[in-house]
Amino acid sequence: MQGNNIPDSRGSNYFRMDPYSESLLRTYLKPDLFAHLLPVFDRLGQQIGDSLDELADIADKNPPVLTVRKRNGTDGDSIHKHPAYIELEKVAYAQLGLAAMSHRKGVLGWNETFPPAAKYALSHLFVQAEFGLCCPVSMTDSLARTLKKYGDPELVEQVLPQVASQDFDQLQQGAMFMTEQAAGSDVSATQTLATLAEDGSWRLSGDKWFCSNPDAGFAMVLARSEEAEGLKGVSLFLLPKIKPDGTQNNYRLLRLKDKLGTRSMASGEIRLEGAFAWLVGERGRGFQQMADMINNSRLSNGMRAAGLMRRAVSEAIYFSQHRTAFDKRIIEMPLMQRQLVKMIMRAEQGRSVMFQTAQALERADNGEQEGKSLVRILTPLIKFRACRDARTVTGDAMEVRGGCGYIEEWTEPRLLRDAHLGSIWEGTSNIVALDVLRAIQKSDGLAALQRHTQYLLENGMPCKASLYELQTRCIQNAFALAARAAGNNTPEQARQVGTALYNVISMAAMRWEAKQTGMESRNLLADQVLLHRLAPKDPLAEESFCEENAAILAYAL
Repeated sequence: MQGNNIPDSRGSNYFRMDPYSESLLRTYLKPDLFAHLLPVFDRLGQQIGDSLDELADIADKNPPVLTVRKRNGTDGDSIHKHPAYIELEKVAYAQLGLAAMSHRKGVLGWNETFPPAAKYALSHLFVQAEFGLCCPVSMTDSLARTLKKYGDPELVEQVLPQVASQDFDQLQQGAMFMTEQAAGSDVSATQTLATLAEDGSWRLSGDKWFCSNPDAGFAMVLARSEEAEGLKGVSLFLLPKIKPDGTQNNYRLLRLKDKLGTRSMASGEIRLEGAFAWLVGERGRGFQQMADMINNSRLSNGMRAAGLMRRAVSEAIYFSQHRTAFDKRIIEMPLMQRQLVKMIMRAEQGRSVMFQTAQALERADNGEQEGKSLVRILTPLIKFRACRDARTVTGDAMEVRGGCGYIEEWTEPRLLRDAHLGSIWEGTSNIVALDVLRAIQKSDGLAALQRHTQYLLENGMPCKASLYELQTRCIQNAFALAARAAGNNTPEQARQVGTALYNVISMAAMRWEAKQTGMESRNLLADQVLLHRLAPKDPLAEESFCEENAAILAYAL
């Protein structure tokens, strides 16, 4: 007798599977934009279940291939992408306009550019189908942002329409070539040389070690242009794939990386052989200018981690609802409920901090100093903690499905492999945690975060009276720890500080969201953050949260 023994969620609407998504969109988007985008989210959620997830699985199993010669024997490197990946590109770039919506009006029929909250919410849903492609999408978006901020107006006018195009045949994607063998996170060790040609243009020579989306139409590149040592000698350049005279630029793809995850998307090594490039911004300030692109990519990394966690949670809940063992649905079992609630908590922390950072970014882009201070500290916080949490949540989702969760024909292995990327690219956990300390030491970040936390709590759903004193003490201790670590310059405490501040702001944000949406379950999730991630805990103390777990899951279903 055959039956549907292994529950399969394919065909589901992944927007509607998420009980929080619509209410949070209503909270963070203006009413007219919410009404305009709601059908888009609904269609995309169904599209993920109907076709995009299957395309992503095919693309993951058929990674891009590099050829270095044409069939007539002439040199000419080319990356061959699987048709499934190209179909995903068309959805992301052309249909949804994810890389264009911050830079041009008219995307998805909206007569203005989109605010960050809308872009990241839509990307948060798309990434639940395909993670790898979201790296090139983010770099294309970030390149456009950095170019607009620092580029010569004539160069911006020439390049921006190409990278912000929704015409897939005309689109020129973006990339960031920064890493070298001797210069990973230590950009001051950059060895690639930039020399000024007689015609006033620049020529780049050297090797770049880890270049994702290496066949992009344009890439931001760091190179040493000055005699000064360290960061003062490094400038930022825009490298075109095709030179202004219409010929191929002077750089070669040496090989593609055989990666653990994001296998659908090409990452490679590039040798610059006197490649033509334009200077972007001020000479000798390349890292400061590139930092804007890096930080935008770090926020995107945090968003992608939150999206991966949401997909993992949706799969785990679906499976546990439809799988029976010992004459019970496994979702009815206390240990499974405890595991699922902890997964939900981490996933929702990531989404809340994503939205809070997006709001701060919009304020910063509008010139608000408080927004600039907030986004300066929130960006490394979400990059550090959400990316690490995604490794745990995707691993737990694999375990929930059991043996099938370890089989590549299911989604969980891909989620787990991709989740490990976030803690490495655009700065490892240690590097990004140290950046949290720098945000405290060199800006008003900590004070701004403390003010914002207080605002969220004052305007949020209050915690239970029995938890009020504990919450107050934990918040005070977290900010005191951060102030001491920054003031005493104790880098060994950076990860502890980053985790504490992330948990504080996510807890406060969920209490605020609970008030705005009327969803008491978000307040219960905030309680979980307080009790399990902030409060001192005796590992041998008896605990029982069955009622709270059941209440959270009742809403999540």
